[in-house]
Amino acid sequence: MCLITAFTLIILGVLLYTAFKLGIINRILYKVDQNTTQHGGELVAKTLKAHNVDFIFTLSGGHISPILCASENEGIRIVDVRHEVNAVFAADAVARLSGKIGVAAVTAGPGLTNTITAVKNAQMAESPILLIGGAAANLLKGRGALQDIDQMSLFKSICKHTASIRYIRDIPITLKKAMHIAQSGTPGPVFVEFPIDSLYPFHLVKREIGIKDDSKSLVQRLISLYLNNYLYSLFAGAFVEHDFNPLKPKIPQANTNEIQKAAELLSKAKKPVILIGSQATLPPTPAGDLIESLQQLNVPCFLGGMARGMLGRNSPIQFRHCRKDALKEADVVILAGTVCDFRLGYGKVLSRKSKIISVNRDKKQLTKNSDIYWKPTLAIQADPSSFVVELAKALKGFSGSQDWIEQLRAKDDAKEDANRKKALESTEIHLNPMKVLQTLDKILPDNAILVADGGDFVATAAYLMRPPTFGSWLDPGAFGTLGVGGGFALGAKLVRPESEVWIIYGDGSCGYSIAEIDTFTRHELPILSIVGNDAGWTQIARDQVVFFGSTVACELAVFLFKLFFN
Repeated sequence: MCLITAFTLIILGVLLYTAFKLGIINRILYKVDQNTTQHGGELVAKTLKAHNVDFIFTLSGGHISPILCASENEGIRIVDVRHEVNAVFAADAVARLSGKIGVAAVTAGPGLTNTITAVKNAQMAESPILLIGGAAANLLKGRGALQDIDQMSLFKSICKHTASIRYIRDIPITLKKAMHIAQSGTPGPVFVEFPIDSLYPFHLVKREIGIKDDSKSLVQRLISLYLNNYLYSLFAGAFVEHDFNPLKPKIPQANTNEIQKAAELLSKAKKPVILIGSQATLPPTPAGDLIESLQQLNVPCFLGGMARGMLGRNSPIQFRHCRKDALKEADVVILAGTVCDFRLGYGKVLSRKSKIISVNRDKKQLTKNSDIYWKPTLAIQADPSSFVVELAKALKGFSGSQDWIEQLRAKDDAKEDANRKKALESTEIHLNPMKVLQTLDKILPDNAILVADGGDFVATAAYLMRPPTFGSWLDPGAFGTLGVGGGFALGAKLVRPESEVWIIYGDGSCGYSIAEIDTFTRHELPILSIVGNDAGWTQIARDQVVFFGSTVACELAVFLFKLFFN
């Protein structure tokens, strides 16, 4: 009797599982309206609208048309570009400058593969972006459909999270989860794949599937039964009432004990230094709170990445040229979102005598290369900006040594004087690039945003120019990607339309995104560009000629950019 009961339960379990996998249970639970004109694109649009998404960057494609049209109806601005990579770069800039998630939507296959460099760049820059991609219908995957490739495998290694829509009813929760993950912990890109039949209305999907209601043979009837079941399962429960509200991101915070230990170390310091990285500019801490806390602490600061400009042009605690000397003498160093990668000589620039407080959201970045060149005295996995604010609260009345600040200021000023003299040196044929960039720096308004896209010319700009305010400097970040200019500028101008946006191009990097001038024109976005036109990949040639005596592949033709821009 027990064996019969157990066998019966197993059979029932198998039947229920099969019914669930085939969608039969959902067909029973939910009634499908065959005459509805609603579609999955509307669910995407509603979810994005609930998450305060203002822009979707795209290059049109039939796979994603329902998303774009529905989003426009929801009041989301659709900004179409000339290359998909720039859609993602623009979304990246929006995320960095607005504190919201940036969104790009592209079509299947080559549309998605065109974005890979920008997605990887966003991953390494810790930018929360949502990439929406079209795909072949689930029913046709692996059967030779147009632009059908294994997209999920391509993006798993460069995204925090990937998901593919199987049923239309899953669209809101899938997008909510993806955006939650993108903005939580260490931010980064997420990818959600939308098979084309999850986006179009019932009657169009039925027509494309090719269901024959008048099938005569047994085989045809079985095929029609299978296709009907697939179709009804796809739409079952699609348009019931959904919760579109965002999930609150989870941000790691330093605990009281960690703050107290850091406060004790800093309070005893005679020559402290703070290195502020891009991660310190992330939400939820307002930039004003971070700036106020740094000013209260009165500790020499060196700003990198997105943090450039945070303290304005002439802050008494900001230094730009004497970092190596400062780190050599410092007794306490706070790495607030700054990573010991190639930009800090993998940690070699840090003194073994210094007490180092490392603060980073990412566990791996927190102690990168500490097994070789440096050791943290205190490693805190937490949001850097919130940490600095709490540290300042714990050190009310503390103020860094003015003698130490004046010592560093003398070194910084000496370097500034040397740079001014170099800028005055005459050149035989062309303009002195240092003079050009120093002149540009002087005329920039306080609301200017500088987009850095190049090698040699941009490296000089990063060294000489003084971004005027928080969010006024955009560079690719640790990946060192050429070609960010057009997309970054596009996103920046849309987020801050009142700002004067400048792209600082090298003549080599300019070629990657120069077509986006058409996008600026069509969307009426006045964006300025300055091109360092030396007819070559000079940053590469400089070493290549010394090492190998050749300029092969480093020379470009002299191009009159003014003719193109006109």
